[in-house]
Amino acid sequence: MKAGVIGLGYWGPNLVRNLLSTPGIDGVVVCDRDASQLEKIRQKFPMVDAVDSIDKLLGRDDVTAVVVATPISTHHPIGMQVLEAGKHLLLEKPMAASTQECDELVALAARRNLRLMVDHTFIYSGAVRKVKELVDKGEIGDILYFDSVRVNLGLFQHDSNVVWDLAPHDISIMDWLIAEKPVAVSATGVSHFNSFEDIAYLTVHFAGSTIAHFHVNWISPVKVRQILLGGSRHMVVYDDMENSEKVKVYDKGVEITGREQVWETLVQYRTGDMYAPKTDTAEALSRMTREFVDSIREGRTPLTDGVSGRNVVAVLEAAERSLRSEGARVPITR
Repeated sequence: MKAGVIGLGYWGPNLVRNLLSTPGIDGVVVCDRDASQLEKIRQKFPMVDAVDSIDKLLGRDDVTAVVVATPISTHHPIGMQVLEAGKHLLLEKPMAASTQECDELVALAARRNLRLMVDHTFIYSGAVRKVKELVDKGEIGDILYFDSVRVNLGLFQHDSNVVWDLAPHDISIMDWLIAEKPVAVSATGVSHFNSFEDIAYLTVHFAGSTIAHFHVNWISPVKVRQILLGGSRHMVVYDDMENSEKVKVYDKGVEITGREQVWETLVQYRTGDMYAPKTDTAEALSRMTREFVDSIREGRTPLTDGVSGRNVVAVLEAAERSLRSEGARVPITR
């Protein structure tokens, strides 16, 4: 099959590169309204076809699937156009600007029997897949908390704040690792340089005792990509900035040895060994594009489908409402 790529800005060229090396893809057609971007892609990948309008791309019978890597506000209209044209669709994160838009995309894909997938790239990384394996095997025990930090200096976006830009990565990881779905979000943030928040803190609440926290920041002097996952049996540190040993498992925790009265609760701290399991080093984006193609060829639901994309947007949407309500706890739309 041939695949189309709409949008050749920051992320588009990476998608083109990986699609060209994905088994089952025998050609890529790129689309961007900026002639200079098309010329850059032609120079880097001389084998691609290039068109300057979405209609020209969707009018090609040889294009089976389309990837959309455009600004968030355009995901819904372009995605609907792609699906109406009978093409399978892969959307960059976040899936859309609202849960309503997500629902419309999911419904149309279902009616047309087309695959709808969202590029939650980190779900396909070897490190996150290893953490998921540990969770599924019961190595972590009951998940007590999920705590993430994703900060760096830039890149400022012109159509969204830092929450919509950086938080989808770690929210998608949380959604995959924790079976229980969150119920509410509290968020605070500040804008220093334009009308969009450049630093924010999100607390995600669950019905039980699990809690999640996200720190996202465009104005940090250092780049940090770290998740702490606390469990009743073990605790995990996932540090994406590590060249090796990205995942470390700690046999540390807290045990209650007696509880006759509240003030007599006996707490015992458990401190054991740490080990770093081996993780697959294959490029996550390569595994993601292969999953898209395989889901089309096999007629099955992809791993990061429209439902998972909607789950992430539901948290972002509630966080946005909380930001506008001075940090109030906002229910997540289901």
